[in-house]
Amino acid sequence: MPTDVFGVLANPVRRKLLESLREGPRSTGELAGLFELGRPAVSEHLAVLRAAGLVREEPRGRHRFYHLQPAPLAEVGEWLHPFEHYWKQRLDALSDLLDEEQGNER
Repeated sequence: MPTDVFGVLANPVRRKLLESLREGPRSTGELAGLFELGRPAVSEHLAVLRAAGLVREEPRGRHRFYHLQPAPLAEVGEWLHPFEHYWKQRLDALSDLLDEEQGNER
């Protein structure tokens, strides 16, 4: 049964886990060290990410290393794409305002 990627990403711990895996594979212990959670709680979050296809687990001896699997994030990107012009307009307006403020300081 596929897991809803949007629901998985709603949790800030899972988002931070994914962000940390952008740098490359990490062990369960390394990932658990990023949080003030117990290792079993972090392992549960990793299991949810694995079920959603967002991470891949690689056993190396007694350790487990996790790799980012970004393909399911494409669904999120596709959903967000129609909304991009809203924040681009705001960022352009902010840039114009900052340019104007810098001009006034001179």
